[in-house]
Amino acid sequence: MIPSVNTPGSRTIGLLAYLYGPGKREEHVDPHLVASFDGISPDPGRDPSATLKDLQLLLDQPVDALPEHRRPAKHVWHCSVRAAADDRVLSDEEWGDIARRIVAATGIDPGNGQPGCRWAAVRHADDHIHIVATLVCEDGSRPDDYRSGRRAQDECRLIEKELRLVIVNAGDGTAAQRPTSAERHKAERHKRERTVREELRETVRRAVTGAASEEEFFERLGAAGLLVRQRIAPSGDLLGYTVALPGDRNKDGRPVFYSGSKLAPDLSLPRIRERLAPDAAQVPHGLAPSEAGSPLGRRAGPAYARRTAATALWDALPRLDEQGDDGSAAAQLSATGELLDALAKTSAATTRHELRDAARAFERASRSRVRAQHAEARALRKAAREVVYAGPSLGRGEDGAGTAMVLSALLFVVVAAARWHNQHQHAQQAAAARQAAEHLRAAYRLTAHVPLTELRQRGRRLPRPARTRYEMTVRKALPHLADTVLTEPGWDALAATLNDAARSGADPETLLREASGQRELHSADSVSDVLVWRIRRLADLPTHSPQPTTTPVSRAAVRTARTTPHADHRRSGRTSR
Repeated sequence: MIPSVNTPGSRTIGLLAYLYGPGKREEHVDPHLVASFDGISPDPGRDPSATLKDLQLLLDQPVDALPEHRRPAKHVWHCSVRAAADDRVLSDEEWGDIARRIVAATGIDPGNGQPGCRWAAVRHADDHIHIVATLVCEDGSRPDDYRSGRRAQDECRLIEKELRLVIVNAGDGTAAQRPTSAERHKAERHKRERTVREELRETVRRAVTGAASEEEFFERLGAAGLLVRQRIAPSGDLLGYTVALPGDRNKDGRPVFYSGSKLAPDLSLPRIRERLAPDAAQVPHGLAPSEAGSPLGRRAGPAYARRTAATALWDALPRLDEQGDDGSAAAQLSATGELLDALAKTSAATTRHELRDAARAFERASRSRVRAQHAEARALRKAAREVVYAGPSLGRGEDGAGTAMVLSALLFVVVAAARWHNQHQHAQQAAAARQAAEHLRAAYRLTAHVPLTELRQRGRRLPRPARTRYEMTVRKALPHLADTVLTEPGWDALAATLNDAARSGADPETLLREASGQRELHSADSVSDVLVWRIRRLADLPTHSPQPTTTPVSRAAVRTARTTPHADHRRSGRTSR
């Protein structure tokens, strides 16, 4: 059950006309009262002799009884209460009881002999009601409606349990503002998939991703095609900003601007500055944002940037497990959201849809009441920056394998984020993290199929003595997981990876122990696939270019082989490592 307390209004008759009217899209059906402050208020929906004016005069009577100078300018309180999509259809009597509980809990009409406001609850659809009240009590005093929205939420949680309705995840006031019905209808008229508010939120969020300075942030907003206004103090200091889509105009033909804080709590200028502060000092003095970008990312390419991001993610994971270091954990979640945005922005067509949906879902999981210590997440923000500046991924070859590697690590972080939010009773954030994980799994399967298939084919072609040797290595290094690993379809890819590691001079057993010790593996869909990506990252092994399926050779032999033309050609295929 979802209550929504709106900003107070000034015209009772205007709100009643909307609630009893056909609706903007003829969606209102059989408008009628289900409850009121006195139980006998006139109902223009069911009583032919009652009018909207009758009901308005009755509700406004305590307001009109005050001297004009004491009347509140905004005296109309409005709260909608909506059932969850999977709830049963409630009766008028049940909705009436819900309305009485809401006005009592919010201080509008507390009962027990305390002064209350006049109110009425209107139902014009199966799944919700609207409660209208006037914010002057019968004795002329003002009601104690402080934080009425929060109090309505708490009461709805109790109602859900008592009526056995769907338990809606409780919020903590950090969710982004939802589009209004007018914004949704406008999007439908203009045939937009999303509202302008949602499009602006995503564009601004991506502009923040990996930005190192305010100048770079605003440069990105302009490059994205947004109209940007900056609010400047008389001293010349920047106080805030607003953004608009060029084609979005009001009835007067003027662009509709939104401030950052109206898009999301963490997109206000002060909150953005908190994120930029740890990185601002890293930009070389005298360089423009475009010059101070990511030379490493541009030189190495998308695959290298993704491998670097995977390392940053594994390093961030322990912060989500540390007890008492919530500020650092919150920073990792915020930076993980930036990395997801960077990957979605630069992803190949095959995974773009899933990664965008994952980024949109995780946006809710990246915020909570815990204040983030953004300096603790420099590595992840830098990784997001590298991904942006490395450019779009081709989605194949080393690019595709690098994407699979970072998505494998990202899945563990997002699952850990859901666990962290659960521990802190952040229900909405935990649900958002779980939703993001589902999209990431789908993107991972699309990305990992080709490189893992190639590795499995190479593993199957290994000589029997080599495969036997690596089986023994697995049993020795991972005795508790060996039977699982050796019977999975991914074992062949792991065998090829262990062979590649041995050929490079690394010790397969040591790598296996290190890879398995980075994080628990029991929850993985495929333990062997996870180990493949961890080992290839730890040993800095390429994943796409097929390697000869020979047994291990010495470092000296490898160095000698690299002097041949064939080896040089093979090495050139590893420049994006």
